[in-house]
Amino acid sequence: MIPLLAVLEEEKQKLNELGRRSLEQGIPLFQNDALQAQSRKVDELIVRLQREAELEKEPNKLTIKGR
Repeated sequence: MIPLLAVLEEEKQKLNELGRRSLEQGIPLFQNDALQAQSRKVDELIVRLQREAELEKEPNKLTIKGR
């Protein structure tokens, strides 16, 4: 399995390339549907990384209290 951080870096590179091409073509970033979709994908990966990092810091956070 590819580490999530490596996947994030690859997807960020794709996002940057889409942004560069969009600007070169004079297309506003907010009007580029492919760029917006890629941006959401990168955002989702960042959220996953943050959640995983939180779980690593507090592995017992999900246990039921009182047991």
